[in-house]
Amino acid sequence: MGHFSSMFSGLARSLSIKKGKNNHGNSDARDAAEAMAKEAKKNDMILRSSGIVNVDGSNNFASVFSKRGQKGVNQDCCIVWEEFGCQEDMMFCGIFDGHGPWGHFVAKRIRETMPPSLLCSWQETLAQTSLDPDLDLELDKKGHRFNIWKHSYIKTCAAIDQELERHRRIDSFYSGTTALSIVRQGDLIFIANVGDSRAVLATTSEDGSLVPVQLTVDFKPSLPQEAERIIQSNGRVFCLDDEPGVQRVWQPDGETPGLAMSRAFGDYCVKGFGLISVPEVTQRNITSRDQFVVLATDGVWDVVSNQEAVQIVGSTADRAKSAKRLVECAVNAWKRKRRGIAMDDISAICLFFHSSPLSDPQQVHPISIATPK
Repeated sequence: MGHFSSMFSGLARSLSIKKGKNNHGNSDARDAAEAMAKEAKKNDMILRSSGIVNVDGSNNFASVFSKRGQKGVNQDCCIVWEEFGCQEDMMFCGIFDGHGPWGHFVAKRIRETMPPSLLCSWQETLAQTSLDPDLDLELDKKGHRFNIWKHSYIKTCAAIDQELERHRRIDSFYSGTTALSIVRQGDLIFIANVGDSRAVLATTSEDGSLVPVQLTVDFKPSLPQEAERIIQSNGRVFCLDDEPGVQRVWQPDGETPGLAMSRAFGDYCVKGFGLISVPEVTQRNITSRDQFVVLATDGVWDVVSNQEAVQIVGSTADRAKSAKRLVECAVNAWKRKRRGIAMDDISAICLFFHSSPLSDPQQVHPISIATPK
């Protein structure tokens, strides 16, 4: 896929030089990024269903599983892309939780548009900074890398949210999706979160036990800074009588949409009233103590604690089944803890950082989504 990478880099560099003159460069770079995605799919580097990604020679091992809840069609979806952007040391993982009548379409649309758009923004930002004569890349390589990814993510999220609003075949006025993604680049991971899905890292303590480290904030309207922004924008935040403690976002007048998260793509009925699609972007340096990271939708975290999640995944003998086991444990927890409440869709990605001598050398294995009742 080297010809795609070099063509893509050249287009992005050209775009940075000619920025402001026309929009052809951006379109060409996006086409090149989408061509790379198709090539990666052909070469079994991309997984969009339950299964595993384990490319021979890579330290990355990803287990993915999703189960439909009791509210209709499964509105969760995932993507894992090994050698993201034709870079051998890069990997992209994303998990998306749709809501509303068109939520499954919105989630899938953001899943398809985010990775190539992010690649374009990343390459363009790289090209622009490389042309800056006042920038000392050796001074703070990790800080520089973080700033590039943060800028790229913020630009990407704004662009794909605007694009979604203009989409002629997806009605996202009362529908939307969360988006949690990470990019692994060498020994760094960059995390971007829009909504209330969560990333939890498992690291090893001095005594050898697994300790959870929450990497993201659950962006819900109950958070003071989120509620303040919504209220200052004339939106409303309150609980329904039959849901005490569950704060939701409402329009200034009327009884819609009642969102349980404060950041999302879509949901244009409240985009002018405090709901935003701006991601929180953070980074972490992976050490030999860090074992894996779990990305999961709120269907998991509503009933499973961070500690329970890392214990479940860490104690699964076959890493290929780790995401499925976590989801099945969450299903059982829903039955115990939330009787009478329709179970949410439940999805998880478990990304292991270090190769295992027992790991399967094959590449991508889709597996059945069905689980025992």
